[in-house]
Formats: sequence, structure tokens, C-alpha cells
Amino acid sequence: MITGCITQFYPETNESSDILVVEGLITDQYEPYTITLTNSIPLGESQNAVPLTGCSVSVTDDLGNVYYFPESEDGTYVSNPSLFKGETGRSYILHIKRNTKLGYHVYESSPVTMKSVPPIDSIYYEKVVIHKADPWTQLKEGCQIYLDTKDPTNTCKYYRWEFTETWEFHLPYTVANNICWISDNSDKINIKSTSAYSDDNINRFPLDFISNNSDRLGVKYSMLVNQYSLSEDEYHYWEKLENVAENVGGLYDIIPASIPSNVYCADDPSQKVLGYFSVSAKSSKRLFVSDNFAGWQTPYTDEACVADTVFNGAYIPNLGIDKWVIVDHQLPPPAYKVYTYNRGCADCTVRGTKVKPDFWDNSK
Repeated sequence: MITGCITQFYPETNESSDILVVEGLITDQYEPYTITLTNSIPLGESQNAVPLTGCSVSVTDDLGNVYYFPESEDGTYVSNPSLFKGETGRSYILHIKRNTKLGYHVYESSPVTMKSVPPIDSIYYEKVVIHKADPWTQLKEGCQIYLDTKDPTNTCKYYRWEFTETWEFHLPYTVANNICWISDNSDKINIKSTSAYSDDNINRFPLDFISNNSDRLGVKYSMLVNQYSLSEDEYHYWEKLENVAENVGGLYDIIPASIPSNVYCADDPSQKVLGYFSVSAKSSKRLFVSDNFAGWQTPYTDEACVADTVFNGAYIPNLGIDKWVIVDHQLPPPAYKVYTYNRGCADCTVRGTKVKPDFWDNSK
């Protein structure tokens, strides 16, 4: 009776399921720039965004140069770094020609000028006590990462940061693949404005907190931080997006469609566009953390990995299919093997890679 009273509710909207979503970033670095085009997902559906293929994508600058972005995979359009590098002070416009069943639509961004960005002063971490030791539980510590930066020219004012984290992890068993590295891109929106300050100075900006409930802090950890300069308009775009990410859930909360894009349909102004074409200088800095953090947790506990033990060479059916050996003890007798149903407990490449990053031994 109770479950029968619950009905999923979808409010009536005039939302189109065919809204263009644009994601793109041009920097001042020698690197390929990517423009990603997808169709929006209707309210209430959980499918992944649908890549928009077969479009013509280019970028022009204020000197009349045209740079083309061929489609490298479905919905992803990539520049040639040997032909195009952004320059501070230059303005850029994104152009998209999209084929439809009824013809095509032409989209353009407003002109975006690339602002210079200062270098990152420092990235550093501090240990944070999550739980003090007591007679029943052990000490638990996390890692708070901070950033300092400043612009002596007092012109940047609006900042955004993103980061890629990499960490080394070890399996607690003597198996062939027991040391790996894994990388992950940030999914946080980190922005800050100094427009209300007398000087363009940021101290102790909290980039990220790493709790003890993963193996990130177990061996060695690294974070590569990219710092971007923003226009005031783009800063407010990210600010609204951050508000959506933190607060959506109520019936009257902001929805992403209400956040204006800087891309518009040139031949049909009624066509809605989501996303943003970003143009920004970039500075980068890397942090290494190789320290002892109390109470960090590994996913490779005996409870999670150990299935059973067999003695004296007993046969293990489906070995290598749905069972894997994690302990092969021969001497001293008795000989025995411990196996698992979780392949990740016997092979670290299920989560990561055995290829050590080029920068890994450059830590200080």
C-alpha cells in the first residue's frame, strides 16, 4: 500500500530534446583544442548525451584568420596544434554549421578576447584530522590542498582552476600486476573573483579535500593544476553553473537551460544553446604528496578480496574466468592458494595502468 502511493512526477515543460550543447576551450598553449557538440537530454531521462556528428566547426580571430576543427570522433572536433595556437589580446569567434532534417543551422559565439593569466605562486597541502584517536577508533587524517596566486598588474580579477590527479596504488598481494597508477580529471567548479579587492591576490584557496576513504593517499599522490583567466561574463556563467551543481533538487531551483550561453543561432534566434565557448590563457603547476596519513582506506581488504583457500594443489574451477589466485604459498608446507572472485584484487590494471607517468620521478 505504501509503495503504491508513490508516483514519479515530471513537470510539464516546453523543453526541446534537440538543444545544442557546446563545450570548448582555446588557450595560449601549443596543444590540440577540443570543441565538443552534443544534443541535450530531455527532463527525466538518464541516457548519456548524444554526440552531434557531421558538423562543420571553425574558429576565426580578429585578424581574419580561419582555423578548422575536423571531427576526430563522434561529436568531438579537434584543432591541429601545429596550425593554431591562441594568443593573448586576440579575439576569437566559434562557428558551427549543423545539418538537420530540414536543412542546416549556423551558430556563432560572441567575440571572446583572451586575457593573460599570472603564474600560480604555490600549491600546498595540510593534514586535517577527520577523527581523533580514542579507545575504540584510530586516528583518521585527510589532505586539504590550497592554492596561492596573485596578479601584480591587477588586471586578471576572475579565475578558474581545474586539475588532474594521479596516484600510485599497490595491491596487498604478491601478484604479477600489483603496482599501478591511475589518473582522474576534476569534476569540481573552482572559481574566484578578486574584483571587490584592492589587489589581485588570492591566498589559501581550497582547491580540493582528499578524505581517508580511498587509496589516493596510500603511497604517492600528484595534482596538476591549470589556472585560467576569465572575462566577467564567463565568470558569472561558471558561478551560475556552480549554483546549479550545488542546489538543484527542489522544484523551483535553477535549471541549466536558464544559464545563458555565449553561443547563439545566427539564422534562428529562437534556437536555444547550452554551454560556453571559453578563451583563456593558461598557467600550470604540479604538486606531489608523499606523506603518511593515518587511517586511509584501501579497497583491497581481505573481506573484499578473499573468497576461499585450497590446499596441496587442489583444483580451482574456472580459474582465470571468474576466479583469480592472489596468494600462492608453497614453502614451508602446507602448500595452499587463496583465490578471489574480484579480478581487481589480482590485477591492478583493472583500475589503473602499469605505465609509470613520465613526471613521476621528478617529485621533490
